[in-house]
Amino acid sequence: MKKIFLSSLMMLCAVCLFTACSDDNDSNPTLVQPSTFVLNEPTINGASLAMSNSIPFTWSQPDYGGWPAAVEYQLEVSMTNTWNISTDKAAEDESGETIADYATLATVYTTAKGSMDAQELDKALVKLGGWTEDIVPESQTVYVRCKATTAGAQDVYSNVVTMDVKPYYIELADAPIELWYLVGAEIGSKAWDNSAGSVGIGLIPMYPVYGNDYDAATGCGELEYVGYFHAGQGFKLIKTPGSWDEQWGMSDGAFVMNDGGSGNIDVSEDGFYKITLNTASNVLKMDHYTPASSNIYAAISMPGAYQDWNVEDNFMEDFSTSVENHDWYLLNVTYSDTELKFAANMSWDVNWGDVAFPYGIGVQNGSNIVVKAGTYNVFFNDITGYYNFIEVK
Repeated sequence: MKKIFLSSLMMLCAVCLFTACSDDNDSNPTLVQPSTFVLNEPTINGASLAMSNSIPFTWSQPDYGGWPAAVEYQLEVSMTNTWNISTDKAAEDESGETIADYATLATVYTTAKGSMDAQELDKALVKLGGWTEDIVPESQTVYVRCKATTAGAQDVYSNVVTMDVKPYYIELADAPIELWYLVGAEIGSKAWDNSAGSVGIGLIPMYPVYGNDYDAATGCGELEYVGYFHAGQGFKLIKTPGSWDEQWGMSDGAFVMNDGGSGNIDVSEDGFYKITLNTASNVLKMDHYTPASSNIYAAISMPGAYQDWNVEDNFMEDFSTSVENHDWYLLNVTYSDTELKFAANMSWDVNWGDVAFPYGIGVQNGSNIVVKAGTYNVFFNDITGYYNFIEVK
């Protein structure tokens, strides 16, 4: 009798354990790789891309087995319904022999709906078709699919839908590099003036770095700035002169973005610091920096072919970010096609040049900078040699 009771008790425990494990599995589902999901037919057809702003799309959420996945979606387009080589992959072939048959549009969505930007679509079609200004079809059938991406799973693709559009020719220039600006207690005029008219006075743009990659569609990538900062003299970063909406500050000792209640960025001790901002990943860093030379120059000029290489003319303005000024600027200066360099203290003893344009890293006795005709705001940092010619349009 005792054995029967013990056996019954063990069976009951086993049943309870199985039920508990089953309940635990139900509440903690395993990530499952979906095979596809549904992209709905577009509600707009035959749109003129020159006259439209966007084309709305909706889709179902991929089934990851009940897993609470954070999913990012992108729309992809093709003119042939083949999906072998993307425009990004083809661009890696410098010979130009690799031909793309589809494009992944840059806009990322986090919900099961989104509007395809008409201009972004048109650029993709011009690139895929290799169209010139004189060769653009009146109507084009476009094949569209949606890509879903989540951590821990492979990308999954929806079904393909079609739509007709009326394209137009658009120049395929890369998006301008997205700049961010320093403003604060010892930045330029020190007035915390973030107005558009304060660029070069109370605002200074961070520098793009030659050799780094910048997204052709968005202009996002890594920016840098090196300067001398005093402890207790706060500053912030803003994206758009005249607006505080997009900014970087500090909260509880950490860098924070777009927090309206954030405090100023500050350093604990005087010294040179390098600020690095990746606008693609939204990562901000600030580290001590040891410059190869910390000379303080009385003047920086821009001698060039346009003025007979005269180092005693065409001076830049000092920005005076602190008692140690290392930034220089010149606003609304117009050049014909020319060559020039940066020179210190009205002499060729210290000069900077490089082959890159419109931004680069000048080095001592470097090559002449070949400037294309246009009107520019010019910025130069004499610690790093970074320069940037920002076209004024």
